[in-house]
Amino acid sequence: MNEMFWLDTGTGRPLVLLHGGFLDHSMWDDQIPVLAERYRVIAPDARGHGRSANATAPFRHTDDLAALLRHLGTGPAILVGVSMGAGTAVDTALEHPELVSAVVVSGAGTNEPYFTDPWTTRMWAAWHSAMAAGDLDASVEAFTLFAAGPLRTLDDLDPEVVGRLRRMARSTLSKHTADEPDLLIPAHDTWERAAKIDVPVLAINGAIDSPDHIGMAERLIRTVADGRAISVDRTAHYPNMERPDVFNESLEGFLRTL
Repeated sequence: MNEMFWLDTGTGRPLVLLHGGFLDHSMWDDQIPVLAERYRVIAPDARGHGRSANATAPFRHTDDLAALLRHLGTGPAILVGVSMGAGTAVDTALEHPELVSAVVVSGAGTNEPYFTDPWTTRMWAAWHSAMAAGDLDASVEAFTLFAAGPLRTLDDLDPEVVGRLRRMARSTLSKHTADEPDLLIPAHDTWERAAKIDVPVLAINGAIDSPDHIGMAERLIRTVADGRAISVDRTAHYPNMERPDVFNESLEGFLRTL
């Protein structure tokens, strides 16, 4: 596990915080100290993100997480993920169910996302165009727009939140080049298999996130045996960063039911 970075703090039931794509574990800075008062909090940087090494062979984020939990001798764990991290949490409930006791997702369903909303597809196109051109500044700015959602601009967000997102995105995006091979093994049949997930699943969605992101999370909680959803007003794709007190209260309320 030398190529991977993770934070491990607190004692109690294991709770894993899984960050969004092109970010890192520090997106959870407003949750880690609060949750560590009652849980063993594990917050890794996914492969190719933050302080973890880039991939050198084909891989899946779910297998990296399973290897980490086995290395730490812990599990089953509560998995809490935003965006890409939510997909990893769901993947792990499917691929390594013995390691998962509950799942919390935000702004995602499974690791097979689909985008049809005009705003979302336009943002994806702008971001991919900037990355293909190797323009780091434009890539960071296009990526950060997801934090605003379709109804706001970045000027409507707390400048500190925007600054944190830009720093994380720049750190991770600068680790990659436009011509590097994509070694991430695609997920398959996850929507068809999601009904087999038998642990409690909570979606904590930003109320003004894109319709695609909210829709995928809501589809997931309708699909699983024990699914429920909470909406955080005045937040988009990163409710844990925009309104951490509300997010934490929603999460801790769910954790008390487990």
